[in-house]
Amino acid sequence: MTQSEFGLPEGTHTVVLGVGDLCGIMRGKRIPATHWDTICKSGNALSIALFAIDMTCDVWDTPYVNFGNGYPDMHMLPLTKPASLPWEPGVAFCLARAEGMDHKPVPIDPRNVLIRQLERAAAMGYTVNVGTELEFYLLDPETRRPRDKGIQVYGLERAAELEHVLGPIRQQINEVGIPIEQSNPEYAPGQVEVNIHYGDALLSADRVVIFRSLVKQLAMHHGYLATFMAKPFFEQSGNGFHTHYSFWKDGKNAFADGGKLSQTGRHFVGGLQKRMAEMSVCGTLTPNGYRRRQPFSFCPINTTWGLDNRTVGIRVIEGADAATRVEKRDGTADCNPYLMLAAEVAAGLEGIEQGIEPSAMTTGNGYEDEAAEPLPGSLDTAVALARQSDWLKALCGDDLYELLCQMCEREIAFVNAQVTPVEIDRYLGNF
Repeated sequence: MTQSEFGLPEGTHTVVLGVGDLCGIMRGKRIPATHWDTICKSGNALSIALFAIDMTCDVWDTPYVNFGNGYPDMHMLPLTKPASLPWEPGVAFCLARAEGMDHKPVPIDPRNVLIRQLERAAAMGYTVNVGTELEFYLLDPETRRPRDKGIQVYGLERAAELEHVLGPIRQQINEVGIPIEQSNPEYAPGQVEVNIHYGDALLSADRVVIFRSLVKQLAMHHGYLATFMAKPFFEQSGNGFHTHYSFWKDGKNAFADGGKLSQTGRHFVGGLQKRMAEMSVCGTLTPNGYRRRQPFSFCPINTTWGLDNRTVGIRVIEGADAATRVEKRDGTADCNPYLMLAAEVAAGLEGIEQGIEPSAMTTGNGYEDEAAEPLPGSLDTAVALARQSDWLKALCGDDLYELLCQMCEREIAFVNAQVTPVEIDRYLGNF
């Protein structure tokens, strides 16, 4: 690699270089432009512990990286061409890839899990496209509450009220290289949704990691705290991460048959249904995330599927062949996109390989479908299913699988060790 391959925009004095960690949070370093050529040739060293920390940066002894082996280094190397940050003159932004000191992929890098599944899809003749929809809250950084009031989903007046911050998010993040399709107010005060144009699944996952980091930076620049936390307010809508899939072969959408869902698309749905519950930790990895799963909340509670139905777990959208797709709706906006997309692609490929038929289609209220397999209602249940899943272990690899399960178990223990303000208010004066 040379500087010419990852040339810096004119006037750049600093490059932000980072990778997505175990939680899909972008972490890295700020590097002087004068040192960029060396970085392109040799990489930038930092601890492999980046892939073995939780969202608070806490570390613990894990099988792959621990106090016994001294938390050794790996290297970051540029993966994308640096793009100027419009709100930070002279600063460019660049996604990195991780490489071990042996110049091999890092076994606990979640990005590699998705790469393996896309290679599997390619061997079957498929290119995997996915569109991503992420919800987040824009809050006052002092009060950590919304500045606006009332639910104004799709409200154009609310959109105009938030345009001073949402406008730059759409426009300037688009300038950095992430194609934004649209934004709209969502189903709670302070909540918005931004849709990223569909693309190759690995590129889409990379874009989610970058997008969340840049949204938080841009929001801070405009005096807001942006949070992708799954359920910051129990009484309000949670932050979801919906994925829209189509598999392409020989220039055609394999999920479409004359504008209807094809047999291949049906088998993809059947594979998702089969693995949806046991892959839950890949799409929702905190106890808080499972607070989203409430009936009539537009967050699915089971593995139902249906046509253009927002009460089910898997929503099929038919129409023009190019637009026919399968939407999976249970992921949280704070998950690791590499792991979630990898699990979804793997499940769908299994469905196609084995010809798995989905259950009967739900035509009414998916929340009232008593025959449907439930999704885990707590992280405890999700981890128990993950611990029993040889499929998930094979998907992640032994070391990353153990890391993921351990992190989730630590979150359960931490939350269970707290006495909440609600308990104090409700019990302390009454017993």
